Amino acid sequence: MARVKTFKIMLMLGALAMVPEQALARGAKENQEIKDLRREVEELKQQVRALAAAAAASQPRTTSLAEASQPIVTTPAVTIDAVAPKAPVTTATLASAAPATAATSVITNSTLASAAPAAQPSPAQHSKAWYEKLTLRGYTQLRVNEILTGADTAPSGVSRLRSVQDSALSDKGNFSLRRARLVLQGDISSRVSIYLQTDMATAVSNQTSGEKREGFVQLRDAYADVFLDKQRTLKLRFGQTKVPVGWENLQSSSNRLTLDRSDAIDSAVPGERDMGVVAFYTPAHVQRIWDKLAKDGQKLMGNYGAFGVGVFNGQGIAHTETNNGLMKAAFATWPVELGGALKGQVIELGGSLMQNKFQPELRVGGVSALAYNEHRAMVHAMLYPKPFGLQAEWTWGQAPVWDTAVGGLVNRGLNGGYVMSMYRLPHTSMGQIIPFARWQYYRGSWKAAVNSPRLDTNELEFGVEWQPMKEVELTISYADTKRTEADERRLGQAKGQLLRAQVQWNY
Repeated sequence: MARVKTFKIMLMLGALAMVPEQALARGAKENQEIKDLRREVEELKQQVRALAAAAAASQPRTTSLAEASQPIVTTPAVTIDAVAPKAPVTTATLASAAPATAATSVITNSTLASAAPAAQPSPAQHSKAWYEKLTLRGYTQLRVNEILTGADTAPSGVSRLRSVQDSALSDKGNFSLRRARLVLQGDISSRVSIYLQTDMATAVSNQTSGEKREGFVQLRDAYADVFLDKQRTLKLRFGQTKVPVGWENLQSSSNRLTLDRSDAIDSAVPGERDMGVVAFYTPAHVQRIWDKLAKDGQKLMGNYGAFGVGVFNGQGIAHTETNNGLMKAAFATWPVELGGALKGQVIELGGSLMQNKFQPELRVGGVSALAYNEHRAMVHAMLYPKPFGLQAEWTWGQAPVWDTAVGGLVNRGLNGGYVMSMYRLPHTSMGQIIPFARWQYYRGSWKAAVNSPRLDTNELEFGVEWQPMKEVELTISYADTKRTEADERRLGQAKGQLLRAQVQWNY
């Protein structure tokens, strides 16, 4: 019994002696698995860093590693100690130990690849929608005219004080909307831009009992510019646009100092527009000068090119073409920066030519069966006010006009123009103020009226434009005028004094 008891004790002691060795062996095995797991985790971290760096390189801005890798780092963090040592520790075990959420998905090579953020286009590469490329703007002019002295009325056959530039000037007129323009424009690509302008203050005549209707919408401009070079110095214009004849004709009515254009210059293309194709070229040097003038707040003509040449229908705005002849027009203008005592000022010189075949509208109905030759030549000069300025234009030519002696249309010579001085005060306590004085003269036809009557204009005008804020302009003018009425049935020259005022708001 003693031997058996001794054997049992030795067996138990041997078993107890073997327990630490087995535990140590199992612990060593688990430690090796932990080391392998840590190595796998480190390799995964290196893959995460590489993917984050690649994603950051594809973004338009520099992104830190923490920001780039944030979408694919598992959270909450799982440590090796969180894994029970009794079970084999593998990558699958670690993945199953984390909650199954979008932020803690199973980490595999394919998961990391799919979790990497896709490269997004930069804002500069974003293609704008059509409505992001276009702008809408406009202006409205409210005017009031008063005939102070002179022939506001006259017997039949005698001229009254009237103006071809403003049909609201009469013995019964009060307030009128001279213009209500709305412009839609913009670049639809790097090489193509569009321009659409309507006037919602157009009048329509020949209504019941000869009464005129007002407030109709008329299409003024509808054209597309196609630029032939990346610098946008050379362009072709297609559609209804201003004819490049006369500096003042090309200047916008929203930007002009005087209330109306001069009779002589505007007689070439009444309404200033026609339908056709024009080529404009503006050297970079000229554009830089114009940009400086615009920044200074000067009243420019708008960019109709330093050089322009085009062909048009020739019958005028809102008129159907009546013959196969094309009106040809050419324009050139060149600004020069002055030095010496006039340093900082710019003078602009140029001229234009026009050749056309025109069929005037007849009082008996329709248009003339004969297409009359029309020729014009113009010169212009502009010393931009800083603070004193001068502006002048003159025209010579030949056009169809009604001859009362023969009772019909004949070709006759014409000449006329204007000279204007101004003094610009851009920074007074009340805003910008520009007083001006203009003398205009014209002897020649007004082809836009029925039977193309002869005008005989001699007018001296004084005025001031006040712009208290960018959105509002107020102009007041006084004129001592002598005019024939644009009606071949009324003869003689009416004389008188006019007082006119206009408020313009820009939007």
